[in-house]
Amino acid sequence: MTAYYNLIQREQHAEGVCAAYYKPTEHAQGAWNEHEQHMAPATGVLTRELSQFAPQDNMRIARISLDILGLIPLDDFVITTRCIRPGKTIELIESVMSSHGRNCIIARAWRLLTQDTSAIAGLEDQDALHQPDELPVWEDMKGWPGGFIKSVRLVAEADRRPGKGMVWITNDTKMVAGKSTDDLVHLMGMVDTANGVVPRLGLGLSDAEWMFPNTDLQIHMHRAPKGRWLGIEAVQQYGADGIGVTSSVLHDVHGPFGRSEQILTIRPMPR
Repeated sequence: MTAYYNLIQREQHAEGVCAAYYKPTEHAQGAWNEHEQHMAPATGVLTRELSQFAPQDNMRIARISLDILGLIPLDDFVITTRCIRPGKTIELIESVMSSHGRNCIIARAWRLLTQDTSAIAGLEDQDALHQPDELPVWEDMKGWPGGFIKSVRLVAEADRRPGKGMVWITNDTKMVAGKSTDDLVHLMGMVDTANGVVPRLGLGLSDAEWMFPNTDLQIHMHRAPKGRWLGIEAVQQYGADGIGVTSSVLHDVHGPFGRSEQILTIRPMPR
């Protein structure tokens, strides 16, 4: 089975810091530049490091906040993970992806205490209209280049349009070669595609006059996601001064499990 990354080595430092060294494969290649990684699998491998760092059975990751500091090279990198705010019920951990001595992404995750709140549980986000196996294959996103987009499979609701719609996405690629990929890592490794499933300017780069990359990705989860299909119910909005936002309700096959936000910088496509 193919993978997005190869793990080179892992080091545990005395001060409680973990450093993991990785090499990306062609399947992690991004859409905007052929020499960069896609933010989606980068999010997945960062989630893997966050979730494996000193896990506690009575806590889970409830929020992941990722800030993109610049282009993510399609080259060797290291992820350094540490605990910023330890606690018995609330904990903040941080993973920093660096390549060639430059930080590329800073990811922070809140781990919160889990307990039985089923008696008062309630949601406002609605279940998806259809399950992914009930929908036709959607090939339009394949207009984007890059190895990551080639690795995914998509289906979409018939009313999907520029600016709004529901798309389901999955893949058969391991996050790390030779390692199992749990549901959280698998699903988090596709959330960033929300910015590309309902673009207001259309799909693909060949004739595009504008670009709209995101500079962050915020993910909030009111429950732990399960399964291999990620449903993205996305809305994309552009302001009049060069800034936009993509907002999504995130689903698995059991229903909505959280939301994501991406802030966008809208600028003319370089030629």
